[in-house]
Amino acid sequence: MKYSPRFCLFPTTQQRKLLEENVDIVRQLYNDRLKRFKEIPENAGTLTQRVRMARDELPELKQWWDDLNDVYSTVLQTATMRIRDNKRSLQELQKNGYDAGELRWKPPREFRSFTYNIRGFELDKNNGPSGRGVLTLKRVAGENIDVPIRLHRDLPDGEVKQLTVKKEPTGAWYASFTVETDDPEKPSIEDITPDDCIGIDLGVLSFIHDSDGRSVSCLDLTEDRERLEREQRSLSRKQRGSNNWEKQRRQVAQVHDRMSNKKHDFKHKLAHFYTTEYDAVFLEDLNVKGMLEEDGNARNKHEVGWRDMISVFEHHGEKNGCYVELVDPAGTTKECAHCGSETRKPVWVRTHDCPTCGVEMDRDLNAACNVLERGLKQLGVVHSEATPVETATAVSTDGCGFSASNQVDASRVVEAGSPCLKEAASAAE
Repeated sequence: MKYSPRFCLFPTTQQRKLLEENVDIVRQLYNDRLKRFKEIPENAGTLTQRVRMARDELPELKQWWDDLNDVYSTVLQTATMRIRDNKRSLQELQKNGYDAGELRWKPPREFRSFTYNIRGFELDKNNGPSGRGVLTLKRVAGENIDVPIRLHRDLPDGEVKQLTVKKEPTGAWYASFTVETDDPEKPSIEDITPDDCIGIDLGVLSFIHDSDGRSVSCLDLTEDRERLEREQRSLSRKQRGSNNWEKQRRQVAQVHDRMSNKKHDFKHKLAHFYTTEYDAVFLEDLNVKGMLEEDGNARNKHEVGWRDMISVFEHHGEKNGCYVELVDPAGTTKECAHCGSETRKPVWVRTHDCPTCGVEMDRDLNAACNVLERGLKQLGVVHSEATPVETATAVSTDGCGFSASNQVDASRVVEAGSPCLKEAASAAE
């Protein structure tokens, strides 16, 4: 498994200039090799072979392009192979029906990083005060530089494959180490019990609601949004491209960065808790794109970031040896977790009150219990054979109240040991 922990760099003014100059040389090389790649006919080989043809011409370029001799060789090679990775990303988007177009020339604002491959850098963890170190970068615009780095956590045990140095829109510099480690071993499905599993309903009013009754509220970013609006208004009054405009643009970028960091930190902490506390976590496989295209509440839907949350859970599941399964979300809100009958209710009704079996619980809790049951079946986790059973007798089928015209359901046998059952169903009046 690959990890990419990121650490903040504190370059001096002179080192910043060298880093920016190095990025610009790499960007120019990328644009030059992209032009050369487009000149190579498609029948000359596979995508990787054609990119390697463009990469193999680097020694000839160095004979007349003096700036390339000031950049470490693996940095030039990875910049050229970046064409292959970007091309594959576009092809994947095109397969999914997107009009992705073709690779284009990179302006300075869209190219802000360079990558070392295995060699060309050294990390000294014992240099400087506590929590700090020194990162040595070789041949940055012709010089070797020692950049202070904040080591807020330890690197994972494993082999460091790559180092990416990147300048953020805020002007801050970061170093990302790509570390390869062994995949943690997941527990055998036969050894997992329902008590070791959790179902999670992703919502808007509450960020998540799990089948154990926990409800986690959404982040309150009201103050950050208000500040962002003020900074954006100030930016709109500046002349584009001026020094004052550039300063204010960084202020806006800093607010965006702070909001993004808060959301990512919040999601990663939640995912770490659930994937270390449980052996299996079940989430709804939401059609986020379709939901965002619907009318109403668009900002809140964007704000919660459901698909990003699912990706974070999957990452921590691999990291902590936990099963993260996506289940079909259709009907999880309507279906009663106790008797299985469906009851239609508008979105503003936040309580699930089943007219069939009489159970009453929070709407999101009911959905989380249904997610758990579907996840248990999908993963193959079975209930204990020693678990007694409970017979829930239905009194209605359509969930629309009780009348003489309503037909009576057949009795439904429910496992009493199911974690979805809280108390015995009360008889309907």
